[in-house]
Amino acid sequence: MITKPVVIRVKDVMKTEFGTIDGIATVAEALRTMKALKTSVLIVNKRHDDDEYGLINSGDIARHVLAKDRAPERVNVYEIMSKPVISVHPDMDIRYCSRLFADYNLVRAPVIANREVIGMVSPNSLVLDGLYLLSEQR
Repeated sequence: MITKPVVIRVKDVMKTEFGTIDGIATVAEALRTMKALKTSVLIVNKRHDDDEYGLINSGDIARHVLAKDRAPERVNVYEIMSKPVISVHPDMDIRYCSRLFADYNLVRAPVIANREVIGMVSPNSLVLDGLYLLSEQR
């Protein structure tokens, strides 16, 4: 008898709590939001329906603000964010998602369904949660 391989999907391991910010906000505001939410990554909201989501992380802030001795109160998020971001679908197999992370050296990816962010996925959640679920189903 041939057994069907076990598939763990991104929606099974994604985090549904994530922070967002507007691109017009200052980096100082982004830092306050990150600290309050205990995260190092924020989704940058779309400005309109035809726009795309952005992403800002502590590495961006270190590289573009701290290292260049710029004032966080005088730099807007849109100036240093990544946009568009590589996103994943909630039904994607975590093995393919893991390859995407490795190929593009990603630290986080928004999970998008119906053009809305519904979660965030990271290499940690893929490995720790995904492999745990996989081992439980075998």
